[in-house]
This record gives sequence, C-alpha cells and structure tokens, in this order.
Amino acid sequence: MSDNLEEFTYINELLDLYGPLLTKKQFDVLTKYYQFNLSLSEIALELNITRSAVGDTLEHAKEKLIQYENKLKLLQKSNKIIQLVKNSKLSEEEKNEILKEFTYGIWSFTR
Repeated sequence: MSDNLEEFTYINELLDLYGPLLTKKQFDVLTKYYQFNLSLSEIALELNITRSAVGDTLEHAKEKLIQYENKLKLLQKSNKIIQLVKNSKLSEEEKNEILKEFTYGIWSFTR
C-alpha cells in the first residue's frame, strides 16, 4: 500500500472521529479533498476561495486532526478493541455483532 493511500485512509478515519471538532470550512475542505477526491483547484472553485487558501486550510485542518488523535487516541484505542474482538474465540456471528455495535456506537456520537 502506498504512503499516499495510507495517509488518505488515516485522515478519513480521523475525520470520521474528530470532524465535528473542526470549523465548518476546515471540515468542508477535508471532506471534499479526502472523501470526494477533488483537487485543490476544484475545491477553491466550489468554495469561492483561492487555491492557496484551500491548501492552507487543508494543512491546518490535518494538523488539528492529528493533534486530537495524539491527545485523545480514540482511533488507536478503537483499532485495539477491534483487533481484540477479531482475535477472540467468539463465533464469527458474535464477533460481527459486537463489531457492528461498537462501530455504530463510536461513530454515531460524532454525527
């Protein structure tokens, strides 16, 4: 897996968890870039701002997400719990039910 794909995946996971803590503009820019794969120019056109403003917003918002994760470690803890469940001796049906409830509970509070 390429570094770029890993970064996209990581930022998307952080955006799911911590997105509501960003400003609307930061959230919009990150969503358009990381989830809808728009270019900086396309985002600038849609939001009626300069391309450099998009780039600055993108970098600052990414930094914020990473800072939140470094302090709160919600993604790290979530991934650890998921691995523990997957490696448990529970049936596949039980694992799937627990993971479904866990994932729904974690992500639903951010929406």
